[in-house]
Amino acid sequence: MHTPLEVLSLYPPHDGTLGSWLAARVAIAPDRPCLEFGEHVLTYAQVVSASQHAAALYAGLGVRAGDRIGVMAHNHPSTVLTLLALARLGAVLVPVNPDYRAAEAAYVFGHAGVSGVLCAPEALATVREAVAQIAPAPWLLLNAPDAAEPALPVFDALLAAAGTAPPPAPTDAQAPCVFIYTSGTTGFPKGVMHGQRTLIGAGEGFVQRMHLQPEDRLLCILPMFHINALFYSLAGALAAGATLILLPRFSAGRFWHEAARTRATEVNTIAAVTNILLRRPRSEFVPGHALRKVYGAPLTAECCRVFQREFGVPTLIEGYGMSEIPGVLSNPFEGPQKIGSMGRPSAHPDPAVPPPELRIVDEAGRDLPDGQAGELWVKTPLVMQGYYRDPAQTAAAFAADGWFKTGDLVHRDADGFYWFVARARDIIRKRGENIAGAELDRVIEAHPDVLQAAAIPVPDALGEDEILAAVLPRPGAAPDAAAIAAWCRERLAPIKVPRYVVFVEHLPLTPTHRVAKFKLREQAEALRAQAKDLAADRAADKAADDSGK
Repeated sequence: MHTPLEVLSLYPPHDGTLGSWLAARVAIAPDRPCLEFGEHVLTYAQVVSASQHAAALYAGLGVRAGDRIGVMAHNHPSTVLTLLALARLGAVLVPVNPDYRAAEAAYVFGHAGVSGVLCAPEALATVREAVAQIAPAPWLLLNAPDAAEPALPVFDALLAAAGTAPPPAPTDAQAPCVFIYTSGTTGFPKGVMHGQRTLIGAGEGFVQRMHLQPEDRLLCILPMFHINALFYSLAGALAAGATLILLPRFSAGRFWHEAARTRATEVNTIAAVTNILLRRPRSEFVPGHALRKVYGAPLTAECCRVFQREFGVPTLIEGYGMSEIPGVLSNPFEGPQKIGSMGRPSAHPDPAVPPPELRIVDEAGRDLPDGQAGELWVKTPLVMQGYYRDPAQTAAAFAADGWFKTGDLVHRDADGFYWFVARARDIIRKRGENIAGAELDRVIEAHPDVLQAAAIPVPDALGEDEILAAVLPRPGAAPDAAAIAAWCRERLAPIKVPRYVVFVEHLPLTPTHRVAKFKLREQAEALRAQAKDLAADRAADKAADDSGK
């Protein structure tokens, strides 16, 4: 097995752009599989060729350096080729959750100022509604044919007809190539800007974290609108000259079948995925798979035991990063490892690249000793360029001398391992997504029967958060929990709909008359005991329906 630095040294040097980086892989292994999707396989040479023709396609649609192009679809090869093509043109990929409702997508597309959107047929109606107010109207491109929309262009058809690829734009490796929209305490998503060099550096760092080899086959089940799939799975595979296997989305019932069919050797997960797999019927497990490595967090002792002893996956690695600072911490691949920890600072394979620096500080920014919890501050070369069109939030995210303030409370032990304690910001973490409590508050408070609302996290059986909404009704009104959930379901992605709704006579307030959510979190278990569990109601209704059949 090659060391991580040896893996990177297999390929010629590059200039920090995606085009140069890929060309270095093609120079050594042009016929190696690069991208697999179902029965379709593209070699490294074919991916480069296809991305060049895709650049011609987008140039023909008027895309120029600095333009932003939206993508709203489940995992698909066209997303990968679009990222590479736009980078060649100096343009920016803006991937969006395909489960977003129109209002959510409209905010992202409008804020980013997209000039076009590539989308799946099933997302088309939402996209049309979302871009209706953008002027000039963005062009629309489907990533697959739709018999109901024969007039709309389709990516593969335009790709086949595209002419000679235009020359790369005269842009440097620092030019933005992707915006990752992430929730914040304001309730509106922020566009995290990353350049080509950062994307490449994150992929090379992932080679270090997982000791990726050119022979590895990375199974991508996480969505490509998240940092994990783009900066770890995709960029990690390309950095190693390995193979990326795209699945449209995670399916618990078919996971082991797909793992065995694809002969995948590595997969990235989140806590919800691993915990769901632990609880699935063992009849779904397929022996003889080739999985040897899992990257995900947080992990539990039970998870490690089951994956290693029952599922035959020997190596599970936990790490920590954010959309703004990918790949900061990781448990060392060769040990020692501490289950449940965020790990130690995750270095780049090349010792010439500065490793991340970390501080744990109190509210005054003073460093705290080991064992004492405080906010984690990070200084790393793999850092965002800022929040798009939001200088105030960008400035607020950094302390002096370039230290990024994570908003996460952690402590470090005597062995140099970092441990997560809590989130200082108003963020709910559900199935790997950051959900802004302020966004849910705003939506629920728009209900005509609601005076005030506060969404908080409560522990979930799968190891992450579930959403509880504490609702103060308007005087004389009597809304019910199902009505609140239905209101949210019409306006928010399904993942953001509260599971628990509790009606209260008052909400605790700060001196500035904001809801004191920290006080509600202290009462989380008591509030959940009083709340309506809408998931339990749905399960009971389904059971009643089934018994009547």
